[in-house]
Amino acid sequence: MPDIEILDQMIRDDVKVALTENYGKKMVVLTEHQQPDSTVTIAGMPDNAIVIKADVFKSPDTVFTGSRGECKRADFVIVANNGNKKTIVCIEMKARTDSEKEIIQQLMGARCFITYCQEIGKEFWKQEDFLDEYVFRFVSISHISIAKSKTRANRKNVVHDKPDRMLKISSPHRLEFNHLAGKL
Repeated sequence: MPDIEILDQMIRDDVKVALTENYGKKMVVLTEHQQPDSTVTIAGMPDNAIVIKADVFKSPDTVFTGSRGECKRADFVIVANNGNKKTIVCIEMKARTDSEKEIIQQLMGARCFITYCQEIGKEFWKQEDFLDEYVFRFVSISHISIAKSKTRANRKNVVHDKPDRMLKISSPHRLEFNHLAGKL
């Protein structure tokens, strides 16, 4: 069974964000749950993408102290298999610019959440290579409640494959999934 199908079975429907269609192309509208009027639209979504509200996963603060940010999670995780491109994009949305350290911790927490899902797939679905071929990308989107303008992003030639090398986007007008997924 393909990884995307397993993940779709594993994750509850109320934790997923549905893809919509516009002019024959898939897209998703992400809403910051703490500020419902703050949204970001991502166009060009792969047909089989699964968008997960990662921050609704209960905080593990009943077990961990949280002293290093280990109880935090980013807002969304997108898992997509576009044939030769298997990507997991962790996204943190902010109405304003927050501490970079806190955003890094949230992105790290989202990666840990997916790693937990990966282990569930390996153990309970008996898929030894579940999500092994996927690459991570990390994105911080700020100023989402400000009037939209031409999307500005850090344009360094650095692959955003680690939380501390996240792609930073400010005041997004329209985002494309391929831009968030980056080069493999």
